[in-house]
Amino acid sequence: MRNFDLAPLYRATVGFDQIADMMDRVLSSDVTQPTYPPYNIEKTADDAYRISIAVAGFAGSDLSVEVKEGALVVSARKAEDDNDRTYLHRGIATRAFERRFQLADHVRVTGASHADGMLHIELVREMPEALRPRRIAIASGDAVEKDVIDAANVN
Repeated sequence: MRNFDLAPLYRATVGFDQIADMMDRVLSSDVTQPTYPPYNIEKTADDAYRISIAVAGFAGSDLSVEVKEGALVVSARKAEDDNDRTYLHRGIATRAFERRFQLADHVRVTGASHADGMLHIELVREMPEALRPRRIAIASGDAVEKDVIDAANVN
């Protein structure tokens, strides 16, 4: 895999260090990326998303969903109460995990649900009013002159 030097990005920009750090993480040659538990990320509307994580064997009380430092952190820890059971084959993994998803600016978590062995986390992107496009009304030349003349008559 290629290594990219992002030092010029740090030298030439101000305030984009989050993007450079994220690119560093993504482009790193770390092959030990966690694959457990499997998950899907789907776009449910123009500004809505859903993360679905397979959490078979975990109860809702074993799961934790938090947003901290711009990241969604999903973790699970199963209480060990299987001491009295003897398994001939154990194919359902219930080992502890922590999965992180970096959230973009203005993306917030609106809810989470746990059903049928799946944890669904709903997200929505909410653009602040200041960043939304605005249409500026264009006044005709006559209206501007009329206002100036009216103001002169009043004074």
